Amino acid sequence: MASGLEELGIIDDSDEHAAPAPGATEQTAAIEDEAAAASDRAEQDAHLSKVEEILGAVRLFEGLLPTHLRRIAALAREREFGRGEHIFHHGDDGDGLYLVLEGAVRISRNVSGMGEEALAILRAGQYFGEMSIVDDAPRSADAIAHERSRVLKLPKDDLRDLMFVDRELAYELLWRFVRTMSGRLRESNDRLLMLTISSKF
Repeated sequence: MASGLEELGIIDDSDEHAAPAPGATEQTAAIEDEAAAASDRAEQDAHLSKVEEILGAVRLFEGLLPTHLRRIAALAREREFGRGEHIFHHGDDGDGLYLVLEGAVRISRNVSGMGEEALAILRAGQYFGEMSIVDDAPRSADAIAHERSRVLKLPKDDLRDLMFVDRELAYELLWRFVRTMSGRLRESNDRLLMLTISSKF
């Protein structure tokens, strides 16, 4: 038998069997979904800020506008490699630029009759593979995890697309790539000169 409150259309909150108000379940679910989405956005923003900070400390990206750093950071993908694992092989298609976060990466070539010749050991804060952004030539050397390593990859196609739509950023990055490659060419020439001199004694 209905109580006096029920006859008046009033539900007693103390009644544990009272049905929830129409739409209450949907509203609760919507609030929970919105809270979860906000949490995800906050986590993504924190991650982007961390990547921006890492990129901003690297010589190649040092001094770029915060807007540019944020756009580049959004492209970055983190990867891990075990000791001795190839990041890429000599002759592979260039797929992007890599930045060492932890560990060490060995850049090397296999020389006929001599075996592997290490060209460089790169550690945290150093980068490699930037030539793939400028041209489509295959990789000129192997990149191998010298020890367990964590790297940040900037995919070639994504970075090129960003440079295409942001000409100011493209101008900045291309000049930096040129300076980097020029410096590495000079180092290679100096190394070749030392080998030539050494072979005479």
